[in-house]
Amino acid sequence: MTTLVACSHGTRSPAGRTVIARIREAIARAVPETTVREAYVDVQQPEVADVVTLTAAQGPVVVVPLLLSTGFHTGVDIAAAVAPHPAAVAAPALGPHPALVEALRDRLAALSAGDAGHRPGDHLVLAAAGSTDPAAARAVEQMRDLLAARVPCPVTIGYGAGCDPSIPQAVAAARAAGARRVIAASYVLAPGHFAGLVRTAGADLVSTPLGDHPAVVEVAAERYRDAAAELLPTPATASHRPPTPRT
Repeated sequence: MTTLVACSHGTRSPAGRTVIARIREAIARAVPETTVREAYVDVQQPEVADVVTLTAAQGPVVVVPLLLSTGFHTGVDIAAAVAPHPAAVAAPALGPHPALVEALRDRLAALSAGDAGHRPGDHLVLAAAGSTDPAAARAVEQMRDLLAARVPCPVTIGYGAGCDPSIPQAVAAARAAGARRVIAASYVLAPGHFAGLVRTAGADLVSTPLGDHPAVVEVAAERYRDAAAELLPTPATASHRPPTPRT
């Protein structure tokens, strides 16, 4: 059986830990054909490298990053965790993905009688954690484009760290451009440090983290199954294996 290692960042927030646990539980229900193990790249234990080493000794392993964008943790921490093990592979980060737009829209719909982003003068700031990795910024920009195609108001980006503009800068720029109401669309998974930065950035409305929204679970399951397929021989490969010698 292939093991799914659900690897999140780690947080000191009790509420954030609860939400990540709910995401793992939902993933386990979505992919009952596998065992789901927890792992982290920072703050919490067990560390992803230790979990992969233990589980790879028992069979194939797919690490699914519970992270919304690529960056240092996917390109270095998780990549280094799977590199020594031929039967281990890392799936891509959850985003960008069109399904996550539905999660963002549902979280926005929970604000202000469901009209967030639909009033004249509204402006959305897609508020992401951020990274110094340029690929992470490109991933967030793709999510901004996907979201902008589904809402009738302008959408810009603000980052919690790693690159500019910061979330408060993006909020201020939206107001300076004439926005009557600035809404921060929280592009984070769970309560914690970055969710706090979004909440205190000065927007008029702030959506809640994506959490265990069905779209998040759907994307995680898709990432797992696509990556797991890389570990299994294709029918063509299997058909060209030499026959087992008879004794």
